[in-house]
Amino acid sequence: MGKLKTVVWDVDDVLNDLMGSWFLRWCQEHPGCGVAYEDLKRNPPHEILGITKQGYLQSLDAFRRSALYQDLAPVMEVKEWFLRKGDQFRHMALTAVPLRAASFSAQWVLHHFGAWIRTFHFVPSRRKDETIPLYEADKAEALRRFKPVDYFVDDNADHVVAAQEVGIQAVFFPRPWNPSGMTIGETLARLHPG
Repeated sequence: MGKLKTVVWDVDDVLNDLMGSWFLRWCQEHPGCGVAYEDLKRNPPHEILGITKQGYLQSLDAFRRSALYQDLAPVMEVKEWFLRKGDQFRHMALTAVPLRAASFSAQWVLHHFGAWIRTFHFVPSRRKDETIPLYEADKAEALRRFKPVDYFVDDNADHVVAAQEVGIQAVFFPRPWNPSGMTIGETLARLHPG
């Protein structure tokens, strides 16, 4: 077997549908929500929802630390892709979560994708009440350290552009807040083992 290419995967909103699941729950708790998931054209969506950024982050972090997060199903098309083609690549997870949620994210990844994803790395999303050492300021710094990386899949436009700027073939995972313009199937088809 030849050298396998490496794919680095974002976790939330790529391997799972965190925002969609959190948003559904949030709207149930706020009956006058009046916003559809497709209207979330920015991430974080706090301004669209008419809440503070701090309130949004607290709600999202609470969701991540709950059983609701562990019960999230993988994105069906992604899981099917791993079942068909996962063994043709090496895989890493690279996520931006606060320290308090990293273990929950890692547990979720290993539970659903541990057969393929053997490396889990996180760049801490800063929270006011957490003081931790800064090793990488963002995912692009982490990706430079991980080289060689052949593909990077993320839903965040800033992360995708930064990865492209360091020479990595970065792919937008389609979500309302990014300019992907592709389906999930078309996105995954851009990953080739050869």
